[in-house]
Amino acid sequence: MFTITVRAGPARLAAQASQLAAPSALRAFHHAAPKTTSFFTSRTAALALRANSKPSSNILSRLQGASRGYRGQNGATYMDPAAQSKERMRKLLVGGAIFAGTLVTVNVVFNRETREDGGMPAFERSYLNRTFMHTGLGVGIIGLSAYQMLQSGFVYRIMMTNPWVVGLGGLALSIGSLMATRAIDPDNYIPKYAMWTAFNVTQAALIAPLMTMAAPALLARAGLYTIAMMGSISIVGATAKQDKYLYLGGPLLAGAAIVAVSGFAPLILPATAVRTLAVTEKLWLYGGLAVFGGFTLYDVQKVLYHARAAERGLIKEDTVNESISLELDFLNIFVRMVQILMMQQRRK
Repeated sequence: MFTITVRAGPARLAAQASQLAAPSALRAFHHAAPKTTSFFTSRTAALALRANSKPSSNILSRLQGASRGYRGQNGATYMDPAAQSKERMRKLLVGGAIFAGTLVTVNVVFNRETREDGGMPAFERSYLNRTFMHTGLGVGIIGLSAYQMLQSGFVYRIMMTNPWVVGLGGLALSIGSLMATRAIDPDNYIPKYAMWTAFNVTQAALIAPLMTMAAPALLARAGLYTIAMMGSISIVGATAKQDKYLYLGGPLLAGAAIVAVSGFAPLILPATAVRTLAVTEKLWLYGGLAVFGGFTLYDVQKVLYHARAAERGLIKEDTVNESISLELDFLNIFVRMVQILMMQQRRK
């Protein structure tokens, strides 16, 4: 049995090209087609169509196609700078209103019983301010160290190695530097701050790969959201009744254990368990936000409790150890904020 294949000539191709819809042919003209081994390409058909079409409709279609090509190449239409400034200002006002409303709502819901001593004493305020200063300094060290690791290529070398070795080794270094920092007496300033800096650097190495997957603008938004969330919760913890939320330690540890187990679900469950994996992912993200938001409230009240104990001479002042807990709260909330914003960006 023989098969005979007849190739159409140029005249037949030109006749068929005139029957094609104008938008699709012009789309082939404005967007270059991939190179093929065939002699007659889409450019030949587009030229034949241009020769057989009317001049007026051809000019209009060309303008429309050029507009489509400009949008396809640039991803967005041109916007006036004044309009961009107004839109930016509107977003800032809306964000400020949301933050203020959230702060008022959180205070109304969680802070109905305020302090009975008429306000925060001077020593507690000073101790809390020094703790927040160390927290901000630690977060700054983590951010600068992660940026430097990214610029030097250290992050890419980490990602090319065995992920299990990197993950377990980084976790061991993080826990070891954390325990060493807490164990050093606060009077030994140099070893204390040296180990605290080492702890911050290990945290930077753990979150630095995240900077390669997210845009700087998205990271900045996640940082602002994290600061807003922790700031509002910290105000509630600082102005609430003494020791009101210290009972949350046990339930929060249980919640943190559940969140940690849900984070290991993709390593254990098969890829076919789509619904289960989706539930564990949401539990890890949104459940983790709730748990570490609660830890922020608990840690702030714990700082004030330690301040009263230090004022009475029961324990030594150690704002470095106090700041480590708040740093971990910040990092856990920040990582989840970044992932939530990345998911929202992919849906658009």
